[in-house]
Amino acid sequence: MMKMHAALLLVGCLLLQAFHYAEANAATIVPPGNRNAKQPAIPGGSIKRTRGTTFEKKYQKIRNLLASDRKLMGKIKSAAKTHGIDPIHIIGALVGEHTYNVDAKDRLQSYYVKAMAYLGQDLTFKYKRTKLKDLIKQPAFAKCDSISKAYDLWTCREAVWNQSYRGKNFAGQRWPNNRFGAVFFQPLYAGQTFGLGQLNPLTALKVNDMVRAKTRREPKLSIKNAPLIYNTIMEPDSTLLYMAAVLRHAIDAYARIADFDISKNPGVTATLYNLGNVTVRASNLSKKNARRKAAGQSRILPAENYYGWLINNKLDDLRSLL
Repeated sequence: MMKMHAALLLVGCLLLQAFHYAEANAATIVPPGNRNAKQPAIPGGSIKRTRGTTFEKKYQKIRNLLASDRKLMGKIKSAAKTHGIDPIHIIGALVGEHTYNVDAKDRLQSYYVKAMAYLGQDLTFKYKRTKLKDLIKQPAFAKCDSISKAYDLWTCREAVWNQSYRGKNFAGQRWPNNRFGAVFFQPLYAGQTFGLGQLNPLTALKVNDMVRAKTRREPKLSIKNAPLIYNTIMEPDSTLLYMAAVLRHAIDAYARIADFDISKNPGVTATLYNLGNVTVRASNLSKKNARRKAAGQSRILPAENYYGWLINNKLDDLRSLL
């Protein structure tokens, strides 16, 4: 009996040690709510897209679509469950995009119809005569070839573009001073995003393996098949899965790189959905906080931009949709 008691005591001590270790090494939770007392400045592009209406009217339009379409809400919850996130993060991203980017369509069916239209188009990812599939074979991109994870692979290629090509004379021609995604990934309307989730093709490529790991019914995407990528980001069912993957990646990246748990703050995840380049932003925040720690200063929490500020400010209303 005494041996059993001692064994149980030992197990209890080990479990307690494990609990304290996990607690000590857990990422710092970013609490709900806004860090900014007032909404940060809204960019001029968003203001231009809102001429003839107001941000509040656009907010109400997407909110009403979510409130009235229970089928859509079911799909949102299903996508969130697939990637293990709170569905409020998807709602936040949807509301932010359709408040500050484009107006929501009145019916979900409109997105399905438009998605099918892309499959019949002859689309190629290229800049002038240079096809993307040929560009990434150039020597400057060779260092990325051994990377297996899609997000890291395309992030590496973005970095090469920024370092060697963007706005420079390189590899025999002058390249535009613009984002990788705008130059090569949007042959229809440079710089735009598409569909219910306002995704772009580059983002879809980055999280394609994450989505496929959760649901094999989603196809493997390739830059050689641009119409399929456009169909994927336009079709609501797949769009929501990709949105959830983007948000899941942001939560994981900030925990791993910056030591912050942002899963309780939909305004921060919405901000990152809006801004992109999550791993770079997490790394920059981590370095900044390391310098602050060395100087005896407190860490800076991840903060929301104008887009995420709205989500946190409207959170009770958006939660009611669930």
